[in-house]
Amino acid sequence: MTKKINIAIDGHSSCGKGTLAKYLADQFEYCFIDTGAMYRAVTYAIHQENIDLKDRDAIKTLLHTQNISIEVVENTHQLNIEYKGVNINEAIRMPAISNQVSQVSEIDIVRSYLVEIQQEMALKKGVVMDGRDIGTHVIPDAELKIFMTADAKIRAQRRFDELQKKDVNITYDQVLENIVFRDKTDSTREINPLIQATDAKILDNSELKLEEQNYIAKQWVLEKLSQ
Repeated sequence: MTKKINIAIDGHSSCGKGTLAKYLADQFEYCFIDTGAMYRAVTYAIHQENIDLKDRDAIKTLLHTQNISIEVVENTHQLNIEYKGVNINEAIRMPAISNQVSQVSEIDIVRSYLVEIQQEMALKKGVVMDGRDIGTHVIPDAELKIFMTADAKIRAQRRFDELQKKDVNITYDQVLENIVFRDKTDSTREINPLIQATDAKILDNSELKLEEQNYIAKQWVLEKLSQ
């Protein structure tokens, strides 16, 4: 049997965690688990139902209605996310959801609900999971942990360029403001804040080309698999 490991990728918002995770999953035929998309899915549902973030009972009820569906698609190793039977993979990336997702991520019942799903997905190994607390909390026994970061202004420009291609009406300053806000919220929340795991490898891609970043991370995986 071919050896498989779990790969945890943590880091700041808009620094390319998902892009790197997809690349590694493709290279090693692993399953890519986008935990950020999971939190966005819950945020989307809360937004659709106009639920107050302080209304724990309403949020708890929402989580147990089974209206949110998160499944790994056969042969693609990626998530399919639906709400009330409608695919929302694109809708969860809109600015209205981005502006609220960090606050939703702070809610303990939301985190415990999603972490349980994430940990179950990682049991069979061969998972690349990205988020904020993967290496420190969700799968702390992951064989490889990567902590990604980049200058906030560079991250904002990258994210702004992505949104412009999708014709989203937003300014660079608004994107930068959102990233700075999310960095602060993610790093200071009471429950499992964004911190670098002590045994994580740091990947600062501020000045790296995509190919360079991918090469570095791939070598780290190969090193772990050879041990």
